[in-house]
Amino acid sequence: MNCALDAVGGELLVVSQFTLLADTDSGRRPSFTRAAAPDGARRLYEHFLSLVRKYEIKVETGEFGATMEVELVNDGPVTIILESRAS
Repeated sequence: MNCALDAVGGELLVVSQFTLLADTDSGRRPSFTRAAAPDGARRLYEHFLSLVRKYEIKVETGEFGATMEVELVNDGPVTIILESRAS
């Protein structure tokens, strides 16, 4: 976490995942009403890819909107919780 991706020879796997914007503040089921609509989300996803591909870093992607199984190895337990601040 202290080094730039290119400094350690890292690569990116970029997979779209609308469930990252789940609102779990109430009820038993998460709400995804604040997630972007598919067309807008696809544009954001592709824009992000165009930005990271400008660097000399290997980038692999998933298929936008598809059901995928991803296998990975995490090097160390790190959890970062991001909270949105409703205005």
